[in-house]
Amino acid sequence: MQKDILIVEDDMKIRKLLRLYLEKEGYSVMEAQNGEEAREMFQQDEPCFVITDLMMPKFSGEQLCRWIRNEQKSDIPIMMLTAKITESERIAGLQMGADDYIIKPFSPQEVVVRVNTILKRMANRCSKISYRGLMIKTQSCEVKYNGVDIALTQHEFKLLHFLMKHPNQILSREQILNELYPNDERSVIDRTVDVHVGKLREKIEVSCQTPSFFQTVRGMGYRFVAY
Repeated sequence: MQKDILIVEDDMKIRKLLRLYLEKEGYSVMEAQNGEEAREMFQQDEPCFVITDLMMPKFSGEQLCRWIRNEQKSDIPIMMLTAKITESERIAGLQMGADDYIIKPFSPQEVVVRVNTILKRMANRCSKISYRGLMIKTQSCEVKYNGVDIALTQHEFKLLHFLMKHPNQILSREQILNELYPNDERSVIDRTVDVHVGKLREKIEVSCQTPSFFQTVRGMGYRFVAY
């Protein structure tokens, strides 16, 4: 499961440095140079973690934090970057919803360690999988492509979830049938899988004009193409 992180920082060098280290750790990273850009990206992609500078033009890190907590009703982890902060300011930030602070200048390795630690502790806050703009939220059963809702049936959702949990892997029709119909051994046939995949292609690839996500591997099964 790929976890995506939104970095909000007006200093491009800091953004690129953090991106480099986080991507080495396996995270998918998005960048915004101010709070206004961050709001748009948050609504479209719903990241699992936000790292934001405290002092920014147009929309500050504090304002962004309040917006995420109060207006978006999200409890995803938020880490603040700041050059200088007093104890009272840090307490105020934690009270408004920040989960951690990093003081500039900082070690990018320390940021990665803190991100890993927070995400492990708060793993249930990010119940989604996201690849190339296609996002599935496992708890609410929502599916979106670039922020646009996609309506799926129960079995279509289960199939998409199963495929996205195993990105770039070939899954046989038998494996898929066992996942979709675990208690119904032979009342369904292999052709059922083809029908469900066809519906996913129609609803996601055709209607949303997306690049191909679902690859047929002749004689073997199907693969979700994540990259």
